[in-house]
Amino acid sequence: MMGAEPINRIPLSKFLAYAAPAFALAVVGIPVYVYIPKFYTDVIGVNITVMGIFISAVRIFDAITDPLLGFFSDRTRTRYGRRRPYIFTGSIFLAVSILMLFNPPAASPVFETYWFAFWIFLLFLFWTVVAVPYESLGPEITFDYNERSKLFGYRDGALIVGTLVAASSPALISWLLGLSGDAAGERSKFFWISAIYAPLIILFCGWCVLKIHERSQTRRENLVSFIDGFRLVAYNRAFLILLISYTISALGSNLPATLILFYVQYVLLSPHADLFLLIYFVTGVLFLPAWIRLSAHLGKKATWILSMGVNTGAFIGVFFIGPGDAGIYAGLVCLSGIGLGATLAIPSAMQADVIDYDQLRSGQRREGHYVGLWSISKKLAAALGVGVALYALGASGYRPNVPQPPEVVLTLRVLYALAPSLCNIVALLIALAYPLDQKTHEKIKRAIAVRLAGNSVEDPLRPGQMIVPQP
Repeated sequence: MMGAEPINRIPLSKFLAYAAPAFALAVVGIPVYVYIPKFYTDVIGVNITVMGIFISAVRIFDAITDPLLGFFSDRTRTRYGRRRPYIFTGSIFLAVSILMLFNPPAASPVFETYWFAFWIFLLFLFWTVVAVPYESLGPEITFDYNERSKLFGYRDGALIVGTLVAASSPALISWLLGLSGDAAGERSKFFWISAIYAPLIILFCGWCVLKIHERSQTRRENLVSFIDGFRLVAYNRAFLILLISYTISALGSNLPATLILFYVQYVLLSPHADLFLLIYFVTGVLFLPAWIRLSAHLGKKATWILSMGVNTGAFIGVFFIGPGDAGIYAGLVCLSGIGLGATLAIPSAMQADVIDYDQLRSGQRREGHYVGLWSISKKLAAALGVGVALYALGASGYRPNVPQPPEVVLTLRVLYALAPSLCNIVALLIALAYPLDQKTHEKIKRAIAVRLAGNSVEDPLRPGQMIVPQP
């Protein structure tokens, strides 16, 4: 449990150990969501409609398992801690699931369909078993306001780099091994991706588990129930503001993520979508340390709002460009990418701070409960982003691999540039109401120490209201 004791600075080795799994887990991103479905439909022969049903079902499945896993990991008591047994054990089963999903046996389309369904569900189940406790571990590594920004900067920086590497891995492996584009070449490509990432996930999760030691656990008795936990979350105004603002911003960011290939091909008439993605991610990683340093001076709220403003201000200009403007687009992508890292890392650090406030209210560390809800938000934003983007594109008259009519081009401009910018503006305005700064966070830590000593204390976010410790 957290008190008001001085916090030692985190050594670089712990920053790296905590960040490492994020790099490897990025394979459960673009490769699984984008490349694997196309592999199973075009090479293996699974029906695309059935594929879509299974992927949608997996997202619904995640919405159930994420908060449940967070709740159970909060209540787990072992000699190795609450989170680490899940992270390491889950990484082994996740690695097996990746190997199986990426290497289906040669069989009938019906068998292959059941194979995909079985292993995609297991993959996301064990991804949840790893990811929710892993993300829940972060807020309790340090309770220092600024050290948290650095910690999540390392983790989300590793995630950005991992996403870039994972997205590039199919093309890179095909090039290095000289693989053909036929079925045998595709199977070989995904074999090598799984052969690299499966052991890497176990290795990096093992490194994190060995290097990061959990703090002392709360008592088993008087634990908050699942339903009461939601009531306490609803009372946590700072978390609700943060969650709503982040979700709206994430919904906006998922629109261009879904549509970039369409926008570059049919609006810019350029074949260089991969180059633009590279510019965006590399810029985001390069500027992330500067945002972390800035947050120590401006505070997390102001830094996050500023990063959303930078991202939005640059991206609005994308609406006004067209064929032949690839150079201008590259510049705008670079400017927009400046804010990328901060829009990921700073909200994670803010989430850790509002979890401290929950400890003051509940008397317990409930990172898993909050991370589970946060995870649902991210996945629903991604699902809505994909659904809205593709539905609107189809409704406007899109047809693949042909020049698009003006209605489709306008739809792409609006969904790719204006809608995300509007989402960011709304998220930015909501974030202005976020009430927790560094001084308030210090008051919360002192109040926790008073409550742990068995005394009543005034709520730092609700002046005049007293928090009475449970007997």
